[in-house]
Amino acid sequence: MARTNMQATRTKPEHVELLTLRVVRTERVSSSFVRVVFAGDDLARFRHMGYDQWFRLFLPVEGGDLTRAPRKLDTVSFVKFLAVAKSARPILRNYTVRAFRRSPEGDELDVDFVVHGAGDDHVAPQPTAAAWAMSAQPGDFAAIIDEGIGFDRTVLGRPIVMVADESALPAAAGILEALPRTSRGTAILEVPADDDVRVIDAPDGIDVRWITRAAGRSPGVAALEAAALLEVGDEHAAWVAGEQSLVRDARRHWIAAGIPKDRIAFTGYWRAGA
Repeated sequence: MARTNMQATRTKPEHVELLTLRVVRTERVSSSFVRVVFAGDDLARFRHMGYDQWFRLFLPVEGGDLTRAPRKLDTVSFVKFLAVAKSARPILRNYTVRAFRRSPEGDELDVDFVVHGAGDDHVAPQPTAAAWAMSAQPGDFAAIIDEGIGFDRTVLGRPIVMVADESALPAAAGILEALPRTSRGTAILEVPADDDVRVIDAPDGIDVRWITRAAGRSPGVAALEAAALLEVGDEHAAWVAGEQSLVRDARRHWIAAGIPKDRIAFTGYWRAGA
C-alpha cells in the first residue's frame, strides 16, 4: 500500500493469522472488474468487520505454492519473507473485502480485481494479481492475512465527502454500505467505463455521484474537478483513495477549504504510468 495516514486510526483484527482459501468461481462483473469468490474451512476463523476491511493477499508464483507465505506479517517475518527467492516466494498484494457471506453450505469471500482495458494509455501492463484473477480456476489456492479497517469511525456523525477511482471502488463501496443510515455527505466515484457503475446500498443522505472517465483523460482528474465544486468546511470529514495524484491534490484542496488534517483519511494505491 502506498502513502497513507490510515494506519494511525485503523481498527486491527482480533486475530492475525494466515488463512488458506480456494477459488470457487470467478465473474467478469464489468469492463474493469473481475470478481473472485473464495471459500475454504479457514474462513470460519475470519471475522468480517465491514467498511474498508483489507488484507494481505498471497498468490503462488507460476509452478509454486504457498508454503513460504508467513503465518503473520510483522517486521521480522516480513524480512524473512523477502529473503525467499522470487522463484519460490508467493506474490504479495493488498486487497479489500468486497463481500462476505456466512452459510451452512460454506462461507464465501468476494474480492474484486481491477483489470485494465485495451487502449488505456495511462496504465502499465496488466498487474500480476489482476492477471492471476483473469486466469483463476476453481480449486486454485490463495492465502490472506487480515489487516482490519482503515476507515476512521471517530468521524461518524459528521458530513463526509468521499472520492475514489476504480482501484479504491471496493473500499469506497464497503464504507458506504457500512455507514450508519443517518450519515450525510457526498461520494464521487470515477470509473473507466459506463458498465462499471453499480448499485451501492449507501445511506439516503449520501449523494453518490458516478463519473465515467472520458477517453484520453488521466485517472482521477474528473473526480478531482467534481470534488473541487463541493462546498465543504471545518465541520466535514473526508476520505480519498486511488491514484496518487488524485489523493495528493484532493487532500490539498480540502485542507485549503478548512477541513482539519486529522479528519482527512487518504491512501495512494497506485501511480499512473507505473
